[in-house]
Amino acid sequence: MTEQARTTEEAVRETPETYDAPASAADTMEPPVTEPSAVGLAQPPATRPRRDRRVLRALLRWTAAVAVFASAGTATAYGIAGAQRTDVPGLATESDGRWVFPRLVRPPLPSGSPEPFAEDNPAGAHHADLRALVLPAPEGATENKELRGSDGWLPVKEYLAEFEAEDREELGQKLVDTGLRHIAARGWTTSDGTRTRVYLLRFNTTNVVDAELATHALAHVSPTYRVRGAGEVEYDEDFPEEAVVTGTARTAYAEAKPYGAEQVRQAYVSAGDVYAVILQSREAGAPAVPFWQTVVLQSQLLG
Repeated sequence: MTEQARTTEEAVRETPETYDAPASAADTMEPPVTEPSAVGLAQPPATRPRRDRRVLRALLRWTAAVAVFASAGTATAYGIAGAQRTDVPGLATESDGRWVFPRLVRPPLPSGSPEPFAEDNPAGAHHADLRALVLPAPEGATENKELRGSDGWLPVKEYLAEFEAEDREELGQKLVDTGLRHIAARGWTTSDGTRTRVYLLRFNTTNVVDAELATHALAHVSPTYRVRGAGEVEYDEDFPEEAVVTGTARTAYAEAKPYGAEQVRQAYVSAGDVYAVILQSREAGAPAVPFWQTVVLQSQLLG
């Protein structure tokens, strides 16, 4: 662990490791603040380009996405004003399969540290303890203790194991080259057999995340690094457009039919100096709604 990482860790020792138990399903993120209106990405083209053109298309599309968010100004959405944990935008009612999560509380910032998207924080740094920014498991789920890592930090090899064997060496080297600092993760399995894995990767600046990491997963372009067990994937065009979290950029995919033993859903979220990778899988098909809910709530914690 670097000296910088130790200093940050020591500065936030008071950070709570657990989240408050919910009083009701209407508990909200705290503290609420006013945030600018969300800006959506441009509508993707109707047809999917050939795989050998994906790199060029990815770079162009990501450049456009960054420009859109830049035009909206810096976002300081460090609270979710009036948003309920189970009230994900674009979803109808709680009976549609959404999970009930514990009360979500962001960890405190070290004294004098700016919020992630404040004007005086051009690096987009999340100064709060990364381990406390990982979405907690929903009620009734069984946590995957193997993803806790050592002292809350996951070894890189455990993260790489999510990807196909032939992609791991290249991805691992990319993480080294881009200055990966930490990985915090959490995983759980719900009663219907849905397995969820959430990985938060912290780098030095938002520029590294935007230019070096996020370009590998974009609309209508297959991810550069293939998730283990996932066959042909498609851009998730059904993901509610209004479920955009200010300050973040998201790309989501769903494995296309016919899939194998289980369907894999995957999302990639860039938020300042943090890159989130969210995976869900289940035999006979992974439900869309809890996946969307998980992605949006994790984005809100980072946004």
